[in-house]
Amino acid sequence: MRCFLFLPLLFLLSCESKVGPLPEVASTAIPLIIDADTANEVDDLFALVGGLAHAKKSKKYSLKGITSAQFHTSPLASSMTVLESQRINEDIIRIMDCPDVATPLGSNLPLPNDSMPAISEASSFIIAQANATPVGEKLQLFVLGSCTNAASAILQDPSIIPRIHIRYLGFWYDPATGFYDKKEFNSGNDTFAVNVLLNTPGLEFTVMTATTSQRLVFDRDTVARQLTGTGEMGEYLLNRWNTYDRWWTKEDPEKQRWVMWDVALIEAFFNPELATLEQRSTPPENRPRKISVYIHLDSVKMEAGFWSMMNTDK
Repeated sequence: MRCFLFLPLLFLLSCESKVGPLPEVASTAIPLIIDADTANEVDDLFALVGGLAHAKKSKKYSLKGITSAQFHTSPLASSMTVLESQRINEDIIRIMDCPDVATPLGSNLPLPNDSMPAISEASSFIIAQANATPVGEKLQLFVLGSCTNAASAILQDPSIIPRIHIRYLGFWYDPATGFYDKKEFNSGNDTFAVNVLLNTPGLEFTVMTATTSQRLVFDRDTVARQLTGTGEMGEYLLNRWNTYDRWWTKEDPEKQRWVMWDVALIEAFFNPELATLEQRSTPPENRPRKISVYIHLDSVKMEAGFWSMMNTDK
């Protein structure tokens, strides 16, 4: 079987055969899940493809699934935003020919309150993967959109708390004052779920803030140069860039630049030397405890590393 982003990278991105990896590899690989409101933006797609490429590059990681998230507060939102995300997730898995990566459907609605889960295939999948994680390891759950599925999994089965590490893209944050602004898009799509994660004692919680991730910006010329002629996945990403209409700003109508919010979270995990992570206190209205917050990243090296990893032979 093959798993491709760019034709020169067939070996780099090749998926396991249907037989699957050797048992000793499966037992030691760090399990990953990426939960994404993929249809809401452009950067989500780049983050998913990058996450797949990283996971396939090293047997240290095993990407178990890509789960779909809702984004109901968008003015362009349909009544079934989670299905929009689901379709793109399935497209990416199909194009990259990685059927072993599951695509469970997430909740289409946010939590009704801070104690009742929005149960879905995605939240149940997170629980199952957490319980299957070897002792001494933690399921790494990347949340690129609303926290609905992650919080629901915790509310459904609190026993998974010590078995998961949630890595979240959200909040505006001032490192100097420690002030969190929750009026950020991802955070606003499920405020109850955000507070569940902040208030859960013992939950390992790492945040890539919008303030920090906004430093990672790709420009159209570079993206076109890197993706043109690289096959179906490259064309799919280019088409998303060219056809998605921003609703939050009238600046840059030609779409020459795009903030790669979600890419920053994924790249910081796989290349921790490119981002500065500090222990910070939770917001004063939440349970007092320490969480990890990215307060800086090297955007130049992060972008260079992203393209180098994706297109080594170009």
